[in-house]
Amino acid sequence: MMHGETAPPGAAAPVFYVTDEEGHHSEGSTMLGFWLYLMSDCLIFATLFATYGVLGRSYAAGPSPKDLFELPAIALNTAMLLFSSITYGFAMLEMDRDDQRKTQIWLAITGLFGVAFVALEIREFVHLFHEGAPPWRSAFLSSFYTLVSTHGLHVSFGILWLVTLMVQVHKYGLVVANKRRLMCLSMFWHFLDLVWIGVFTVVYLIGVLE
Repeated sequence: MMHGETAPPGAAAPVFYVTDEEGHHSEGSTMLGFWLYLMSDCLIFATLFATYGVLGRSYAAGPSPKDLFELPAIALNTAMLLFSSITYGFAMLEMDRDDQRKTQIWLAITGLFGVAFVALEIREFVHLFHEGAPPWRSAFLSSFYTLVSTHGLHVSFGILWLVTLMVQVHKYGLVVANKRRLMCLSMFWHFLDLVWIGVFTVVYLIGVLE
């Protein structure tokens, strides 16, 4: 039945179907919206990196990166996030094969790596507080905590999103909508990896080696 037509008395209610063209339009709109969100996130992190670049050497007679950062521990933390990116890639490969069980397994492994990353970051913050380096100690520490914790909050949100999608996949399977959501999370997760590589290089590596 066409839109705008009325059913005769006693006739069954009309059923409207979403055409392939409408479905593709919805999918395209979702992906475009998500790309716009990622661009806005890029602006946020660019601002935080710029702030750190300006304030990163304002120690206020307090500790410097050389005094605080332990590169082996940070390297381990970095490895957790990079491994999570690899395992998410495996999940996407299994999703393309429509293997729900293996997709869920790789998603769960990805989530565990993400939890390990956040746990190690919290441990680092606790250690810095014990070393007498809270955010209000200097402009350097304020910009450091803001940049790193903002990234950590994004990863935490990604983990919650991941768990939500695992529940959705378990309940409804690898339907088109769930595949699209997993693809969006994939872009978000890899984006956070790229941001962290910048954090590791600019904040930790250069900070310690200078």
